[in-house]
Amino acid sequence: MDPITQGIVGAALAQTKGETKTLAKAGIIGALAGMAPDLDVLIRSSTDPLLVLEYHRQFTHSLLFIPFGALICALVFYPLIANRWQLSFKAIYLWSFLGFATHGLLDGCTSYGTLLLWPITDHRFSWDIISVIDPLFTLPLLVLILLTATLKSRRYLWAGLVWGAVYLGIGFIQHERALVIGHQLAAERGHQPLRLEAKPSFANIMVWKLVYETEQKFYVDAVRPGVLSGQILTGRVWTGNSTNKLNLARDFLWLDPLSQQAKDVQRFGKFSSGYLGLDPQNSMGIVDIRYSLLPHQIAPLWGIQLAETRTYGQHVNYFTRRENRLSSLKKLIAMFGE
Repeated sequence: MDPITQGIVGAALAQTKGETKTLAKAGIIGALAGMAPDLDVLIRSSTDPLLVLEYHRQFTHSLLFIPFGALICALVFYPLIANRWQLSFKAIYLWSFLGFATHGLLDGCTSYGTLLLWPITDHRFSWDIISVIDPLFTLPLLVLILLTATLKSRRYLWAGLVWGAVYLGIGFIQHERALVIGHQLAAERGHQPLRLEAKPSFANIMVWKLVYETEQKFYVDAVRPGVLSGQILTGRVWTGNSTNKLNLARDFLWLDPLSQQAKDVQRFGKFSSGYLGLDPQNSMGIVDIRYSLLPHQIAPLWGIQLAETRTYGQHVNYFTRRENRLSSLKKLIAMFGE
């Protein structure tokens, strides 16, 4: 999730331990440790644009790395604040541990994929129950942990933790309902999906993006899950688009399968779980079709750019696309009430 939410959740868990007079200090240390795993974005290369994708949400987000990540945080914090705040290394490490421990699990609740069990497995865990940014989850929790710190009362903290758990629980229910509607929609079209996923659209758990795969195509739709009516789950559906699955032999005849660009396509495909298609705006682009500002559109937010003129060992380019964000956000908000 976004760094602010990561810090807030890290602060909340850290505040569960220690004396009430140290709640503010615990929150600050827990917040900093909660954001620390995202320092992996500093692992990058000026010549290999995909290196940052490979290392983001990798070893720093692994559950097995938590004790070591917390130790690094504590070793940094201790000489800076121990004497001034009269804290022991044990207390600093404990709060760092609790804050750091929240990060990977919270990222696993989103849809980008997190290597929670690295190096045992390279599987990217993504439970798809909350957007990477969701103010309705974050802001109440922020208010409650600030009240906890200023009023030195954990009753606000417990309320915040309950709020977070309930919100994620609602997200799980919405996710399962969206999947049911997705399978109903595919069946109505006569399709038997090889894969079907439901992902929350930007900053909410009301409207969901459906993506499913057939032998030749990917289909994208949006749904606002409703309620059960007999054996049928109702909901508002926005019919979207479909696109051909990427086929390098067909779409890029000139590409040497042993070249660095071909290897980069494989790397990008691993990050994208194989949901690759041609960029609708650029025939030399390959995109992750799972993400777009409007959930019923194939308008990818990022992708890679190939070039026939590149040498055998040169990498692809990586690009992001954020055009028309304000207008797309207005349309998304309008979908809440349609």
